[in-house]
Amino acid sequence: MSNRKVITRRDFIKKTSAAAIGSSLFLAHTDSLLSQDEKKSKVVLVRNLDVLDDNGKPREEVVLEMLDAAVKDLTGNQDAAQAWQSIIKPDDVVGIKSNVWGYIPTTTQVENALKRRVMDAGVKEADIGIDDRGVLQNPVFKRSTALINARPMRSHHWSGVGSLIKNYVMFVPDPYNYHDDSCGRLGVIWDNPLCRGKTRLNVLGMLTPQFHSAGPHAFNPKYVRNYHGFLVGFDPVAVDATGLRIIQALRNDHYGEERPLSPPAKHIYLADTRYHLGTADPNKIEIVKIGYDKDSFI
Repeated sequence: MSNRKVITRRDFIKKTSAAAIGSSLFLAHTDSLLSQDEKKSKVVLVRNLDVLDDNGKPREEVVLEMLDAAVKDLTGNQDAAQAWQSIIKPDDVVGIKSNVWGYIPTTTQVENALKRRVMDAGVKEADIGIDDRGVLQNPVFKRSTALINARPMRSHHWSGVGSLIKNYVMFVPDPYNYHDDSCGRLGVIWDNPLCRGKTRLNVLGMLTPQFHSAGPHAFNPKYVRNYHGFLVGFDPVAVDATGLRIIQALRNDHYGEERPLSPPAKHIYLADTRYHLGTADPNKIEIVKIGYDKDSFI
């Protein structure tokens, strides 16, 4: 892959970020956050126009190329095999937490690509599980030592957006009890023993993100954009916050005006400020862009 570009803007548009996160608290804290000299969370945006075939399905080999490029950049190791081996060990038991929502799933191509790289790192096939709604009963997930969190980004009726943070809601037996307050308590799930401290990689699918919906489980292809990308990182909050900014920008572009998500995706901000899972502040996020850059909206 080529066209690597690093963005370290200090002048991120506060208005856009606050509208996306949907919290006046963000603006209240932004100035103080700007003064803090902290290591930034890296998020890799990798895009490739060839990743979708004529039917809109991912091409697995292109997915592999894109994920390899992202993992190499994240680890600083320019050998793809060694890059994956630095985050997944041969004796790991790996759960790939997928998402099976019918209209925009993680897809088998992305799942298979991740499984191939985990096996290439030396993990036995019997020690790899791919699941979504059955993780609590899945024997591989029950004994897992490592997780890869992979799901597509889309607008969501209860949480503003379906995100990486929200993808772990199936690690509790009562996910419906986390719908209150715009799903603001989702961050607490990451302290569940089944997932606490296990996540080695976060892959947010931005191949065909949905930027608007109305009602539970709503889908309309009118509000889906072929974006041809993935956001990849070690910090799930930083990846989600970056994906959220793109979703908000796609909404604004579609409507020709600022159109904030309703409800606001406050669970991403709270995952930072309340649950300390990572950073949602764009001024503390380093975005690396690899590949196709036109209309990236970030």
